[in-house]
Amino acid sequence: MELLDIILLSLIQGLTEWLPISSSGHLVLAQELFNMQVPIYYDILLHFATLIVILLVFYKDIYKIIKELLKLNFKNEYAKLGIYIIIASIPTAIIGFTFKDLFLSFYTNINAVAISLLITGLILLSTKFFHGKRKLTTFDSILIGVAQGLAIIPGISRSGSTISTSLILGIRKELAIKFSFLLAIPAILGATILEYTPAAINLEILLGIFITIITGYLSLKLTINLILKDKFHYFSIYCFILGIIILII
Repeated sequence: MELLDIILLSLIQGLTEWLPISSSGHLVLAQELFNMQVPIYYDILLHFATLIVILLVFYKDIYKIIKELLKLNFKNEYAKLGIYIIIASIPTAIIGFTFKDLFLSFYTNINAVAISLLITGLILLSTKFFHGKRKLTTFDSILIGVAQGLAIIPGISRSGSTISTSLILGIRKELAIKFSFLLAIPAILGATILEYTPAAINLEILLGIFITIITGYLSLKLTINLILKDKFHYFSIYCFILGIIILII
């Protein structure tokens, strides 16, 4: 891969992984527009870089979840959160394995990406009308896990789907944020393990990983800030515009 391609892909991955505008959809668009071929190993490395961002931002919560689970203190809120993450990961994995080939076919269909972006826009817009203060339940976790599984489709945002589903279900914003982003950890780890391909890592690739981490950190903080300010639905405008432009051209 050329250095310019690495920088561009790293910027796209870092900025769009946590913003609710679909990183996979934007990577498909980049490959289409610039005729780039992204090796599997580099795509995995970029996702691993975004995983590092989650660990940096939520390390205290992760530590508390692990500690309480090891203590078998299942009445503790953090232990419950850990259990809900495990529960939500099950439908995600089932959907991913069952419909893998179908979802992969969408990666070569630019119109499918456009339609998916429009769907993401509608999902994001709907959050404007929901303001809840509930805690998570087992049923909530399953539904959010299903939403994450469907977000394998390019153009359907993972963070957009999981956070929107949480908000629509009436879950309080702070918990929706924490659960959605922590739920990404097993999903990204699972994909990394399943698709891992040994490859040499050079300075250019390390630069790409660094760019992804920095931009990913900034985009994650921006997303959290906008959710807390009830402005999450603003991203729907971008998804609508981009989806329509792709369909027109």
